[in-house]
Amino acid sequence: MNHKITWRLIFFGAITLSVYQAGLFKQELVNLGGLPTVWRFLRASVKPELSAEFVHLTLDATVTTLAYAVCGTFLSIMLGLLGGLLSSQVWWLTVFPRWAGQQPIWLGIRLLLSIPRAIHEMIWGLLFVNILGLDPLTAILAIAIPFGAIVAKVFSEILDETPRQSLMALLAAGVAPPTALIYSLIPQAFLNLLSYSFYRFECSIRSAAVLGIIGAGGLGYQILLSLQSLRYKQLWTLFYALFLLNGAVDISSAWLRRRLGCASRLDLNAGKLLNRTRVVEKSSPDEKIFSSSSIKEGYFPYTLHPTPYTLFQGRRQEAEGRRYLESFSAPKSDPLVKMTGLMVLLLVPFSFWYIGADFSKLWSLRTMQLLRDAFSGLLLSELDRAQWQLLLNLSIQTLAMSILAIAMAGVGGILLSFPAAHNFFLPGGLLNPNHRDRNSGFWAWLTLLLTRSILLLCRAIPTPIWALVLLFVLFPGILPGAIALGLHNLGILGRLMAEVTENLDQRPLQALKAQGTPSSLLFLYGVLPLTLPRFLAYIFYRWEVCIRETVIVGLVGAGGLGYLLREQLSSFDYQGVIATLGCFIVLTFIVDGVSGAVRKGLR
Repeated sequence: MNHKITWRLIFFGAITLSVYQAGLFKQELVNLGGLPTVWRFLRASVKPELSAEFVHLTLDATVTTLAYAVCGTFLSIMLGLLGGLLSSQVWWLTVFPRWAGQQPIWLGIRLLLSIPRAIHEMIWGLLFVNILGLDPLTAILAIAIPFGAIVAKVFSEILDETPRQSLMALLAAGVAPPTALIYSLIPQAFLNLLSYSFYRFECSIRSAAVLGIIGAGGLGYQILLSLQSLRYKQLWTLFYALFLLNGAVDISSAWLRRRLGCASRLDLNAGKLLNRTRVVEKSSPDEKIFSSSSIKEGYFPYTLHPTPYTLFQGRRQEAEGRRYLESFSAPKSDPLVKMTGLMVLLLVPFSFWYIGADFSKLWSLRTMQLLRDAFSGLLLSELDRAQWQLLLNLSIQTLAMSILAIAMAGVGGILLSFPAAHNFFLPGGLLNPNHRDRNSGFWAWLTLLLTRSILLLCRAIPTPIWALVLLFVLFPGILPGAIALGLHNLGILGRLMAEVTENLDQRPLQALKAQGTPSSLLFLYGVLPLTLPRFLAYIFYRWEVCIRETVIVGLVGAGGLGYLLREQLSSFDYQGVIATLGCFIVLTFIVDGVSGAVRKGLR
């Protein structure tokens, strides 16, 4: 209990210090002169540009953004599968137990992969623009490299948390370790891997739009041109196109995941799999199978180190493993799913063809020369005390920006997630048991559609665009950056949290309703205790992403380390760029460590 109170005090103290760092109590924040501009911007939302020429331009930009996302996601998953396998503990303990017993090799690989994922895709885009120019390959690599490292991290965690009884049985039966791992763990983890791949594709759509701001093309580039020329009608046409694209991807992803039985994008906990396995202990100490704790801690009977558990031997063990594998029944053949899979397979080559990326540039002599020139200027020279002090102050501002942003996004996401869930206010839902009340049903559906539209709009508009709009009425600083990040992450968190509510175990809630529990008490004592731990886990997971995204709002003038990075890039100060990126990486490691510890405690 004291441990929980300590964490709460730390979090509330961090939010209070972040509010103070944002200058809410010591400086003027609102620029009243920008209100007429904001009014013109909002008024244009009801009269978007619909001329045939501009609609055709918008359609082409939309397809380009989709193609970037498809190509980037495809490459990131390929890189993530390889990196996730090599950075997973179970791979090394299975295939190379002698090496794994001497040193934790997978930890070194995870540390190495943490560097590219700590750098935002826009920074990767700026780097590749200097080397490859404004080639479509720039946007693809800018998405694939950091997302590949993120996918590798998540995939390795999924594999390490997957139950291992079937793996033990196949190994004991003499199956080769790589084959045993592929035929035991991969089928069990497949739906989790697929579910996260869908989520990563949705993220790639937003990243492809962001990369357009640096000249990669697509909707982001057209949005930036319209915003700079103050053509607000065109701007809203592009916003609506981005809104429809994100909505189409969101709906199709949810439909396909529901058909496959993986309704949640980020259901990465192996607890459900563990609960499906009966763990039996025999009277003899030599006849025990792994308990849940031993599976979670990763004990292996064939490593160099002794373990407190042993497995059934010979045929008994093989039969146990076979029964375990049969408990994971594969989904039945679905013609619609097959057709959708075929369309996805065709979409990948079409996307590569449509954008026409020239992959031969990767090994051209000019690219190699530019890479040598770039890395030769990356040697970090000694910084004076004033420069280190500046980096420290801006690092504190950046951390404060991310804390404010995730606090706003978390509170807003929780409040909007319940009306955005299908099983909450709709007729027959948790808080509306009346199936036949048409009046309440109309208002419930209207509330759900309105809430989901707000969440979709928040996450569809890229964070730097939110920041540029907010800078019309707010003076430069970390506050507009925090609000921009908060709005964007609110849309993401609200949708993820709504899925948590939709996937709740209904049995304890139905038991409370059968006893005549009022709706308010059902919410307080039934729904909140079941959803709040998952909500907090998602909030801390998004905080890891939010600290990386502070760089892009800084690049458009919203303060923090990103603002300094923009000045260093414009002046070709590569030593300063390395120092600033080093601060970003350190902040990312700190946030990842805190977030991981908290999420582990919430399981």
